[in-house]
Amino acid sequence: MGLVRHITRSRLVIAIFLSTGVYTSCALSTRSLSVSSSSLRSASTLQPSSLPVYPACSVAPLYASVASSGKDVPREKADALTTNVASVGTGTASSTQLIFTLVKAIVGAGVLTLPAGIASFGNAPSAAIPALGLITVIGILSGYGFALIGRVCHLTGTSSYREAWKASVGEPSSWIPAWSVTLKTIFAVLAYSMILGETFQSLFLTAGLAWSKTAVLTTITSVVLLPLCLLKNLSSLAPFSLLGSLGMLYTAVAMGIRYFGKAYVGSGKFAQDLPFNLQPAFGTIGASGVFNTQTSILVGMLSTAYMAHFNAPRIYAELENNTVPRYLKVVASSFAISIGLFATMASLGFLTFGAHSSGLILNNYSVRDTLMGISRLAVALSIVFSYPLAFVGARDGVLDLLQVQNRTPTVLNGLTVGLLAAVTAAALSIPDVSFVLAFAGSTLGNALIYIFPALMWRGAVRKQPNSTTGQRREVKLAMMSAFAGLGMGIMGATKAVQSIL
Repeated sequence: MGLVRHITRSRLVIAIFLSTGVYTSCALSTRSLSVSSSSLRSASTLQPSSLPVYPACSVAPLYASVASSGKDVPREKADALTTNVASVGTGTASSTQLIFTLVKAIVGAGVLTLPAGIASFGNAPSAAIPALGLITVIGILSGYGFALIGRVCHLTGTSSYREAWKASVGEPSSWIPAWSVTLKTIFAVLAYSMILGETFQSLFLTAGLAWSKTAVLTTITSVVLLPLCLLKNLSSLAPFSLLGSLGMLYTAVAMGIRYFGKAYVGSGKFAQDLPFNLQPAFGTIGASGVFNTQTSILVGMLSTAYMAHFNAPRIYAELENNTVPRYLKVVASSFAISIGLFATMASLGFLTFGAHSSGLILNNYSVRDTLMGISRLAVALSIVFSYPLAFVGARDGVLDLLQVQNRTPTVLNGLTVGLLAAVTAAALSIPDVSFVLAFAGSTLGNALIYIFPALMWRGAVRKQPNSTTGQRREVKLAMMSAFAGLGMGIMGATKAVQSIL
């Protein structure tokens, strides 16, 4: 009875948090980014439809977003942090448009792995409480890194990630973020393949086809993905990016219906459909489990989930009247909304299945569950149409870094087939997509979110002849964030590897 009361009380706390606390924390995170500007006394044209929204487990920024060096916007001499500076550039997008764009870039299939991240350190419902705290804190830190990149663009008068790095850190080391982007995008494509294999296998089962994962992924790759990746013009796929956002919103609602409707508990409608390892399972390790080093697995997943940082220069350049305070409001609002969605979906998934939360939470739901079947279909279609965009970014990144100048159709097609085959083979060999996201997030993700923005900010401030005391002090704050990211990355990567050994 004590355990029952404990579970009931924990679920009540989570329900109250989901209805009020998440949005309170989102409001606080919005204010924290905005106020940080005011407390320090702060102050290439793209149409909204053409602004790149990198699909992904929020993990697949196209290499072009970094490698491209658009025309530098005029540099405003006034200090971005001490005055309400005039706008820089000729952007035409409103704050609302860019908030929608950025949320769409952040919230991807990566959120579907977060329940497993919670299960990595706890198996009682109360484990969701510190997990919500981590989701919020990591979201705020990720938003801060995103904000730093745009402010670096303002100080250096640049409008692309690579140009901002060159102007702040230096030309000789510009290969570091370039390689990081390419590798991160390859990890994104790998995660896509793994999710597609598992999702289509469930969809085939719903249709009465008991295919193995190998047969499913090989067929989907050969018949669907390869022809799409060989397309010479991918512009026709861009409108389908909206499908991913709608699919995530639908999935969140469907997960809520199944949790509150108790369809997977005891004598619930679908409770007996699942094998033992996917049935709801709860133990006694609750909130205290957060002090276990296994928590770093969730942190690594979050570093992947919040990844959208190579959009920062273009978000800043596209914003109409793009003063630093207006840019910060866009960033704060976008990350606040994303924090709310991540917290909601991660909690609902974990509170439904507990310790048996799958690396892809959709796997936990019955193939007879029509409500979740629609979700699987929406996620699968979204990834299918997003896949070529991320894949071509990875392929072109490899070509750029290898300095291949003669990009004939034969070269492009050959690399496409070879790279896609390698990714598919890896997807069939690695057992759990949550490992890919945790490892990639702990290594490349932490570098891109915490370390690189801090180094860029430090370099930009040092090169400013009129840098303020507030800016120089913030360098210390940014570097603290970088060292924290380094520590979390080492621990997370270690635990991720140990989890599959």
